Amino acid sequence: MFPMDVWLAYTLACFLLVLSPGPDNLLAIGRGLSQGKAAAVVSGLSSGAGILFHVLTATFGLTLLLQTSTIAFYIVKIIGAAYLIWLGIKVLKSKSLFSLEKAQKQSLKTIFGTGFLSAALNPKPGLFVLAFVPQFVNPELGSVTSQMLIYGGWFALLTAIGFSLMGVFASKLSRWLQNRPKFVNGLNVGAGVTFVSSGLAVAFMKQRG
Repeated sequence: MFPMDVWLAYTLACFLLVLSPGPDNLLAIGRGLSQGKAAAVVSGLSSGAGILFHVLTATFGLTLLLQTSTIAFYIVKIIGAAYLIWLGIKVLKSKSLFSLEKAQKQSLKTIFGTGFLSAALNPKPGLFVLAFVPQFVNPELGSVTSQMLIYGGWFALLTAIGFSLMGVFASKLSRWLQNRPKFVNGLNVGAGVTFVSSGLAVAFMKQRG
């Protein structure tokens, strides 16, 4: 069902996507710097769970609904855009996503919820999964649903592992960054702008027919 050459090509594509800068891996990196390894891992896992949510909805047709139903598409789009923009403004005001000082500890449940909502409320990953994963599915090799779930689950797992490792590695950089407050401030501004711009990109995203 899964030819090795196709699987390797798919895995490489997933790695490149995981490494691409975006709001979700910035969340994991920020958690690693301000709250340590455990928070970074939980944030990475929450992003993976968000991707898995999109995989499930794409597989069972809800993402297709977003493509065909104008009302559903715009409701999800507005909610997702508002959440990302709100996160960005919050980061720009507090400048605490990347912090080397002892941050007020957030519960792992709160950290997971923030990361999950950031990924799950953004319709772009859902539409991307719907366009990306099927390129590697071959109906002649077995159940399309099973292939979608396994390929998508692998993407979600790689996302969780990749983002977690980014956060853990960032936590190890805290000593190097300790004497570079301007650089840390720049990271916070860049993260805030990334969240806001991602939200605006979602807000102006057109429905695919």
